[in-house]
Amino acid sequence: MSVPFNPRRGLIVVTARIWGQRGDAVARLALDTGATSTVIRMELVRRIGYDPAAAAGHARVSTGSGAAHAPLFQLDRIEALEQQRGGLTVVAHNLPPWAPVEDVLGLDFLRGQKLVIDFRAGELSLT
Repeated sequence: MSVPFNPRRGLIVVTARIWGQRGDAVARLALDTGATSTVIRMELVRRIGYDPAAAAGHARVSTGSGAAHAPLFQLDRIEALEQQRGGLTVVAHNLPPWAPVEDVLGLDFLRGQKLVIDFRAGELSLT
């Protein structure tokens, strides 16, 4: 099964539902095959029940203005592109305010799957 996207826009944006220790939330994430990890903004991480002070670890994040250390959290579950992953470790980090989205779906979610991006039809499939 495929998910539609707008092939004329700059970014491919997908909708995801993210579950944490205290609930769930829907987010719009940029599909980024150049990002090693999925990145979720701090406000959303807190809203679904994670405390940045109790992070499982930290990752070094390269940004346009240098490098930063960001907390890591293991999500209860994330669902995107009609696929679910339990226990995905994500980076909690805020993208710059000028970024067109607040979150990124990275290679860690896609690994082990076949991703097809059909720009003619405006469809994504992950199997």
